[in-house]
Amino acid sequence: MPARTPHKLRVIFTTTGAEEQALAIARALVSERLAACVNIIGPIRSVYRWRDAIEDDREFLLLIKTRATNYMKVERRVRELHTYEVPEVLSLPADRGSPPYIQWLLESTRAQAVSAKSGAGKLAKSRRESLR
Repeated sequence: MPARTPHKLRVIFTTTGAEEQALAIARALVSERLAACVNIIGPIRSVYRWRDAIEDDREFLLLIKTRATNYMKVERRVRELHTYEVPEVLSLPADRGSPPYIQWLLESTRAQAVSAKSGAGKLAKSRRESLR
């Protein structure tokens, strides 16, 4: 079983109506170091109530992995970039994970840039290679 992490990590959910918007939000969050990784899943089907009507829409789900301390910045940035009047922004705690992944997540969301020669750079590179 993965070890509990003393770090406060979050997975934040949001949905968009278009894949291009999902990609724009994901790229902004990662490039601004507000998220280590954003998965875009979809299309998905969402059924919800909006203004007393039942809606049934095709959407794209973003899973945003970050530090808990970044939550307010992530929420603000999603709201700035989003076209929905009331975008979904929900956060769940991530209290367990593999130590190398957690280390990579923490390094990737540091406020200052991390050099490519650091351990985090090596972890990120090894993660990319393992996905191939």
